[in-house]
Amino acid sequence: MKRGLQRVRSLIAERPGAAFGGGLLLVITLVAILAPVIAPYPPDQQVGPIYQAPSSGHWLGLSDEGFDVVSQLIWACRVSLLVGFCAALVSIVVGGTIGILAGYFGGAIDLVLTAITDYFIVIPALPLLIVVAAVWGPSLFHIILSLGLLLWTTSARVIRAQVKSLRERTYVRRSRTLGGGHLHTIFRHVVPHTAPLLVANTILTVSAAIFAETALAFLGLGDPSQTSLGKLIEDAYERGATTQRAWWALLPPGILVAVIVLSATLVGLAIEEALNPRRSHVPFQLHLFGRRRRTTELPPSTA
Repeated sequence: MKRGLQRVRSLIAERPGAAFGGGLLLVITLVAILAPVIAPYPPDQQVGPIYQAPSSGHWLGLSDEGFDVVSQLIWACRVSLLVGFCAALVSIVVGGTIGILAGYFGGAIDLVLTAITDYFIVIPALPLLIVVAAVWGPSLFHIILSLGLLLWTTSARVIRAQVKSLRERTYVRRSRTLGGGHLHTIFRHVVPHTAPLLVANTILTVSAAIFAETALAFLGLGDPSQTSLGKLIEDAYERGATTQRAWWALLPPGILVAVIVLSATLVGLAIEEALNPRRSHVPFQLHLFGRRRRTTELPPSTA
């Protein structure tokens, strides 16, 4: 555990982009939490004419209903992050449990759980989410539950592989030899060593859940009573922001979604790569975010 955290710190020190992404994600989360305090106006209060251009009083102008866009972004970010973190929690609980059980017990349990995981992998997520939203109704709870129950497969496969390696370690075998039960061994020796990997996959799942919720909201299948970033994009598109050239109502929520997804992805991949250096996910980070390169000098020629 400590060694894994040290590797995380060293990788973040080598890759400033990951630290920047983590700091940016933290700032956005704090702004969303403090929305009632720092938002200039209530998100549903008309403060001027529709599609008023940005000014000193309204930095990003007004929406199609005369609402302050900055205030709407702050409150919508709160809803999107709530969906992302809650769906990631559901996903990591389901995927982590299945991965730990499959990797630890092996045999028939591993075969059954792996078959279930493979079955869920081939299910197309977005069409199923559309069906669920149409049948159950577009509520925030249904969206969170559906996303959580669809995004757990990657976590299950990664955790299973890690646990299969852990169960052969000396301290795990010694625990079983000395009479430690399965629950004791799992919670005392297996879970603590997989916790950093669970954290990394949770952060990656947050970005996937926010992106999926934005797509659903843009298609009109989000919760109509909750204003998320995707709902802001849908409202601006459906109500003529493009024809009236009101870019301030359409672009900022899309840019904010991209920033959140990119920040969470950078942090999650950095943590996962620190824990498993053999996994090289995104080589473009090596060039864009300044990872230090080790160079070796060739011995002088004797010729």
